[in-house]
This record gives sequence, structure tokens and C-alpha cells, in this order.
Amino acid sequence: MNTQADFAATLVDEWVIAGVRDAVVSPGSRSSPLAVALLADPAVRVHVRLDERSAAFFAIGCSLGTGRPTVLVTTSGTAAAEVHAAVIEADLGGVPLIVCTADRPPELHRVGAPQTIDQQGLFGGAVRLYLEPGVPDEATRGTWRSMASRLVAESVAGPRGPGPVHCNLAFRDPLTGERGEPAPKRRSGARSPWHERTGGVGASRAALAALLGAVAGVERGVIIAGAGAGGARPEDEDGATTGGSSPDAAPVLALARALGWPVLADPRAWPREPYPEVVAACDGLVRSSAALSVLLPDVVLHLGAPHASKVLASWCVTTSAAGAEHVVVDPYGRFQDPDRTASKLIAADPAELALAAVERLDASAGTVTDRTWLSSWQRAEQAAQEAIDEVLAPHVEVTEPGVARDLFALLPPGATLVASSSMPIRDLEWFARARPGAPAVLANRGANGIDGITSTVLGVASACDGVGGPVVGLLGDLAFLHDVSGLVWGAAEERPDATLVVVDNAGGGIFNFLPYAASLDEASFERGFATPQACDLGHVALGFGCGVLVVDKIADLGTALDTAIAEGGLQVVLVRTERRANVALHEELHAAVASAVDLSLAVG
Repeated sequence: MNTQADFAATLVDEWVIAGVRDAVVSPGSRSSPLAVALLADPAVRVHVRLDERSAAFFAIGCSLGTGRPTVLVTTSGTAAAEVHAAVIEADLGGVPLIVCTADRPPELHRVGAPQTIDQQGLFGGAVRLYLEPGVPDEATRGTWRSMASRLVAESVAGPRGPGPVHCNLAFRDPLTGERGEPAPKRRSGARSPWHERTGGVGASRAALAALLGAVAGVERGVIIAGAGAGGARPEDEDGATTGGSSPDAAPVLALARALGWPVLADPRAWPREPYPEVVAACDGLVRSSAALSVLLPDVVLHLGAPHASKVLASWCVTTSAAGAEHVVVDPYGRFQDPDRTASKLIAADPAELALAAVERLDASAGTVTDRTWLSSWQRAEQAAQEAIDEVLAPHVEVTEPGVARDLFALLPPGATLVASSSMPIRDLEWFARARPGAPAVLANRGANGIDGITSTVLGVASACDGVGGPVVGLLGDLAFLHDVSGLVWGAAEERPDATLVVVDNAGGGIFNFLPYAASLDEASFERGFATPQACDLGHVALGFGCGVLVVDKIADLGTALDTAIAEGGLQVVLVRTERRANVALHEELHAAVASAVDLSLAVG
């Protein structure tokens, strides 16, 4: 009998029963009992990644792609510390993750033992649950399944919503490579988890009453829909969301239709298709003077995470100061209101609450018949989209707004587009025009960092495993280089099919939009903020075994995408732009949209 091996086998068996299908393992000695147990279970897809930080963001991608919690395993010491950034992202982004850090036994702490640091509560308040069961022994055998089951339950349905959990696992030598025997289940032959958490956020009577009290009878209202506004993605028979599936726009659109309100929809809320109520160009649109006169709302309903647009956030502040009531709906009652405009915070699932509200509005004949307000927003949206097309049309060269707009338009139905901070997600939010068969858009916008984006893209691609359509990443040159270890691939590992569209503008493009770009001398700005790197991205990608296609003209982007997707494996489509020209083009686009919106509303 090997108690440590039995303990590890029990954890894995219980995780599989609870729906876990993916585990990401970074090699190490101290974590070997758990790694061996995972490798031995055919129900688990094990992904072995060399760099722990890359592995952690890869695990986030797996969870984003499947909706299931992914197990992440590291050895002890600094390996455990490497995953902290991803734990923070999973916390703020609401991504289920089971982080298992191996540790030295108590007798090896504070005596100079190698690879030994204080891992107790290593991730602080970023985790939904922290467990430290100690070195496995026979006296605790009856608790092992409960602990494993609770880790899954807390990661997907804890009171703070989905997120990371941390289990710090001390293992004592000898660390043998033998496979253990799982502890008995609660009932012989049962395949149900030890603990099953039920209930959820739903939509209570109090939440429904609060929403109806704020929106019923209001003609001039706006719904701002961010990531999470569409509720949970469709589930499969095991209760997990299916790879390649997307949140459902129907509940929120039904509410908008009943109220006669527009929906300012982030492409992360649901695939941005051309629904009559959807306004896509909201960032440029609210820059117009008409946005604070003709389009001034009485109520703003916030569903899901905030948009990336600071201009939209500023417009919300101004509307609040002008008397508009702002209502935030969040499934777990989180205070997602950075500018503190909300007078009401409603804890409810946005989709379920929207459906309940529509039923009540229909029953009370509360559906709006005067569509003048919505028509004004629709005219403004049409004018904005036409203005964007007119500004971009003369640019035969590759531009960053053009890449975002065309990439969104060119991807096949069912595709998943993973966008990096800082500018790619903004350009998609601002310039991606609604289209039939629009791709699902994912992003690490919990902490809004650029770290780990390549690994996240590859994790999504591995989890989706070809279901639904291709997986494509849109990222900048610094984000690509920041996570270059994500391109390191084990000879025995299967590399997923994924395409990375890398915008190379020789530095951090977002810094050129900030005040110090003009106030600092060029040398100081370039060295301290833009930080162009002295390497050729194409050669870097080739060195890691990626296919590379270079696009110089925007008209060639579609051909390059088709070629990369058809070729399979990991492909890099490299597009080169110039940062200062990019700033000027953004300013031209914003001015053109604002002017076109003003004119359309004045004529209307």
C-alpha cells in the first residue's frame, strides 16, 4: 500500500466523477504522485507544459473553452509562485480553476531545504477556497473524496461565483511512481460526486421587482451588455458547457425589444450578430454631441462586465450627473461599477432576470409600441458603420482598426476569436461590425493584462479540439513576446490547431494614446514605455516551429487566414503597422463617426 499514491488516485477519480476532463501539468519531482495519477486516468486529457506561468494561462484557456474547471499541477517552490498572475486573472475573470501546488512536508520547512518556500495561503484572497490537508495518512482516508469534490464545487458554484481554488499538497519521500487505488465511493458503483452543490444565482422575486421598478414605463433607456450578459453557455449532458458554444443573446434582446431600448453590446457578451437592437459602434457613437442631447437616456441598465471603452464609461458618468438612473445586474452581487454611477445593484443572473421581466411586461401589456427612441439609435449605428467604412476604404495598407474589423468579418461561422489586451480587444469592441455567423470573442479581461495570451489561445484551442470552428488569437507584438514560452512544446505533446494574428507595431501601441506620449522626449518615451524589442517576430515564430505568413496589404488578410486555418498546427499571421499612424487613424475614425452620428440625428 502507498498512501500518497492512493490519495492522489482518489483526488483524480473524484474530479473525473465531478466533470473534470482537462489537467495541465508542469514537470517536477514533488508533484509526481498527482502527476502519475492524472497520467494514468484515461478520462483526463493531460497537457504537459514546461513553464508554469504559461501552463497556468493555458489552463485558463482550457476552462474558457469548455466551461469546466481545469486542474493545474505544479511542483513546490518558485514553480508555485509562477502561477499567481493566472490565479488573479481567474479570480477577476470568473474562470473555474483547481490549482494544486505540491509542497515539502512540515519537517523540511525553515531548515534550508531546496525548493521550499512558504506556500500557505500563497494566493491570498484571490481563491474561492484554500485547503491544506497535510501529508496524506490513513487516518484521513475517509475525507479525501469530500475534499476533491468540494474543490470542484467551489470552483464552479461558490458564493462568489466561478473562480480559482487552491490546494497545497505536501508529499513526503519516497515519491514513488506507482499508481494508487482510489478510496471507496460514498456508494459502491455510484458515479455521482461526493458533494453536489445545487441552487444558484437565478432571479428572485426581489430582484425582479427591483428591475421592473427601474425600467417599466421608461421610454428612454439603454442596455449596456458586457461579458456575462448572455448568462451561462449551453450545457452538455454532464452539466458542463460545450466547447465552441456561446452565450445566448435571446433573453436580453427580448427585454430590449419589450422596452424599445438599444443594446450597446460588447462582442464578448455573445457573438455580435446584426440584431435590430444591437449597437456595435458605441464607443465612437457616444463621442458625438448628440449622445448627450438626442440620445441622453433616463435609465442605463448594465448587464455583465464593463466594456473596455473609457469613453463609454465617461459617457455613463455624464448621463448619471444629468439625472439618469444606473442599474447594475450581477449574478453574484459583485460591485462591478468602477465609476460608482449605479444607484441600484441587483444580484441575479442577467439572462434569467431578463426572461422573467419580459414575461411580466408582456402580462401587463407593458411592451413599448413607440419605437422613436430605438430608431434614433439605429440611425446613429448605421451612420457610424458607414463612416468607419468610408475612412478605412482608402487604406490599402494594413491598419489596426482594419485588421480588427476585417478579421471579425472574415472568420468562418462557429469560430472563436481570443483577443489580447491592450489595443486588440478595444479595436474589436469599437470597430467589429455585427455580422451573421459572428465568432465568439474571449479575452483575459479580469485583470486586463497582456501576460499569458498565447497560452490562453492554445488552451482554448486544445479544449475546443476542433468543435465549432477554428480558434484564432489577435495580439500585439509585445504580448506575443511576453508569452513566448507558450510556444515551447514537448515532443510527445499534440499541438492544437490555432492561428495567431500578430500586429507588429514595434512596441506597446496603447502608450501612444496616453498623455506622456506627447509630453516626453521621443527617446525617453520609446525606451521607457513603447519598448520596441530587438528581434524579428517572424524568425522567433519559425524558431519554435510555427508557420509564418506576412501580410502587407489588408486585402490579403483573408487569403492568409484561409491558408493558415487550412494548413493546421500553430500558424502566425504577421501584420506590421506604425504606431503614430495608428493614433492618427483612430482619431480620424472617431471624428468621422461623431460627425456622421450628429448629422444623422439632426436630419432625423
